[in-house]
Amino acid sequence: MHCPALPEGFDPTDPDVYQARVPLPEFARLRGTAPVCWIPQPHGVAGFDDDGYWAVTRHQDVKEVSTRPDVFSANLNTSIIRFNPAISRDQIEVQKLIMLNMDPPEHTRVRQIVQRGFTPRAIRALEDALRRRAERIVAGAGAKGSGDFVTDVACELPLQAIAELIGIPQDDRARIFDWSNKMIAYDDPELAITEEVGANAAVELISYAMNLAADRKKCPAQDIVSRLVAAEDEGNLGSDEFGFFVLLLAVAGNETTRNAITHGMHAFLTHPEQWELYKRERPATAAEEIVRWATPVVSFQRTATQDTELGGAHLREGQRVGIFYSSANHDPEVFDRPEVFDITRDPNPHLGFGGGGPHFCLGKSLAVLEINLIFNALADALPDIALTGAPRRLRSAWLNGVKELRVRYR
Repeated sequence: MHCPALPEGFDPTDPDVYQARVPLPEFARLRGTAPVCWIPQPHGVAGFDDDGYWAVTRHQDVKEVSTRPDVFSANLNTSIIRFNPAISRDQIEVQKLIMLNMDPPEHTRVRQIVQRGFTPRAIRALEDALRRRAERIVAGAGAKGSGDFVTDVACELPLQAIAELIGIPQDDRARIFDWSNKMIAYDDPELAITEEVGANAAVELISYAMNLAADRKKCPAQDIVSRLVAAEDEGNLGSDEFGFFVLLLAVAGNETTRNAITHGMHAFLTHPEQWELYKRERPATAAEEIVRWATPVVSFQRTATQDTELGGAHLREGQRVGIFYSSANHDPEVFDRPEVFDITRDPNPHLGFGGGGPHFCLGKSLAVLEINLIFNALADALPDIALTGAPRRLRSAWLNGVKELRVRYR
């Protein structure tokens, strides 16, 4: 059945759409006329043995799905809403070992262990080192005169923060960057990344992390790896669990923050009055608005564990449910003038870190710190940064990604 709120054949998980734009006008029509709407798909196009999914676009409904893991499972079909059609079910099943794709109580057990590395004290302990790194990154970019903001600036601090957090040698950060890029880029033909290449990158990253965990078990150090794996019988992670945790970090802690920083820079440079305001006042609310505006993860999915009702629609057990954070973050029932980039927005109950519930972003505090540090460094050292080209967007079914943003630094 075609959704009457959308043009015939339009699918808000079509990667071709996101290569050009985030479909905010279509989301607005869905929120207004069919906030929980069935989106038909050709059988198997998303990698699943079905013919479509329910699109959930209102803020309140996205929150409801997110906070009811007993009714809406992240595990049954994973949280990724659209894979390559060629993916096998076995390849999907393997991804259930990642915390993102777990349900309570297993998710609760793993999260309670890994959150030791994300306590306020742990994040504060990183702040001085990350501030120095942010200043060096920005100085290095400025010395070039001009370049690609994504590779020169946006990708560097998230990678270095992950390395700092879990004790990965800084010299290995380029490998982590390369592996994470390959894992999420299978929809973009320009990058020539096949499903096999992405899978191999995941295996390499997991193997790297497992070897790191094994080393720390033999010889503990003063880092989070040792705290997470050194005493498995005391509720710590096994080497394989740690491997999948690092894989999640490489995407959730790298790709998302990198894209938030990139979209934030683009927003500042296309809203120069906001950049002037930021340079002058450095409002504490800026990072949250950058994340709302960027919403690096457009959507995740859940699967109904039983027949249920949501937003006036009747969902059947086993049907997939897409929760569209980009739409929720532009819901005028929640945000005053959501189409406006306003770094003083307060309150700002955006869902850029998830809709609450068990899967709320574990690394939110770290991401906000990174965003604040990098934009403070940019405002101090490169206040006259300017665009020299339009952003080149990633072709992806669920990430609001930018591959390249050309700028002049001075």
